[in-house]
This record gives sequence, C-alpha cells and structure tokens, in this order.
Amino acid sequence: MGSDLADLAGAHAVLPVAADLATVEGVDSLVAAAVAEFGGVDVLVNNVGRAEPRTGGFASVTDEQWLDTLTLNLLSAVRASRAALPSLLVARGSIVTISSVNAFLPDPGVIDYTASKAALTNFSKALSKEVSPLGVRVNTVAPGPVDTGLWYGDGGMADTIAQAMGVDRETAVAQAVAALGGFATGRFTLPEEVADLVLFLASERAGNIAGADFTIDGGLIKTL
Repeated sequence: MGSDLADLAGAHAVLPVAADLATVEGVDSLVAAAVAEFGGVDVLVNNVGRAEPRTGGFASVTDEQWLDTLTLNLLSAVRASRAALPSLLVARGSIVTISSVNAFLPDPGVIDYTASKAALTNFSKALSKEVSPLGVRVNTVAPGPVDTGLWYGDGGMADTIAQAMGVDRETAVAQAVAALGGFATGRFTLPEEVADLVLFLASERAGNIAGADFTIDGGLIKTL
C-alpha cells in the first residue's frame, strides 16, 4: 500500500484494495470489496490508463501491445461498470470515466492509446443511453496532458520521447506539446483540477448531466 493511501485509510473511511484491473478477477474483487465494506457503490470512477509512445511507428506496435492497451484502457472500465451496475442502480448513482483528448485528437505517436480512448468515450456514451433512464448517470472527462507520473515519472512519456529525439526531457515535452497545438494557459493540467471536475460530475449538483464529455486541457484543443 502506498504511503498516501495508508494516510487516507488511517484518517478517513478509505479501503485500499490491491487488484490487477487488467483482469476480470481483479475488477470483480475490487467491486466486491467495496460492496462488502460500504454496503454498495454510489459512485464509480474509472481512472485506469496507460500510454506508451510508439516511436517506431504503427508497424512496430504488436498484437500483444494492442491487446494490452485495449484491455487496460477500455475493458477495465467495461468490466468495472458491469460489476458495479447492480449496486449503482439501487443507489441511483453515477459513473465518471477518465478518457482523454486523444479520443478525438488522434495521435499516431500513441496510436493504440488514442484508439482505446476513442472506444472508451463511445462505450460510455452508449452506456449512458441505456442506464440514464434507470437513474444512473454516465459521463466522461477528457484531460489533456496532466502533471503526473505518466508524463514525468521515470521511464514515462517525457523520458521515452526525449530518448527517441536525442534531447533533454524539458525540450522533449515542449516539442511534444507544441506539436499537439500548445496550451492556451501555458501549462499542464494538475491532477487535483481533474479530481475537482470528477467530484462535481459525481455530485447531485450535476444531477441532470448525463452522457456528456468534459474537456480539461488548458486550451490544447483549438477547435469547437
């Protein structure tokens, strides 16, 4: 258990569960643990994802890599939504799924990631049409680059791009963001800014928002 989770578990009603969400068993064990501990699920936040720069181009991405990406980025949310749905229907709860601007900003440099996120957003919209009339709201959040370990961790996006380009990490990040169109705000989104948006969408204050997708990207997307 990470120190942050341990701190939360010690101070609040937080139940950390170690599970491999790339597997059916891992997803089912997580939802079952939540139901056993809290009596049900009121809100499901699907926040699992991985992106690996494909510096060798499309032809270098193997079937195994495609399947790994689709399993983690798409099927984890499909499985978690399915497992939690009976409880969510009772609670008239909410599903908020973290997608990406790459769902509608295709990027050949992360071709399997962008395809998986497009599928994830489409799945969420379709699910919303089925379950919103039953009282379960489903929405998605589409962040642009976020200041997390996915970008800045050891071996993350920044390191991989820098190595491929033969430049330092800061230059690699600047050039990658510029190639996507650049931030209007001049900076990455912060994790807590995404969390605040998720919290709003899960709350009763967003009680009539369903089947919607919300971009939070510092103005990276320039089109309507």
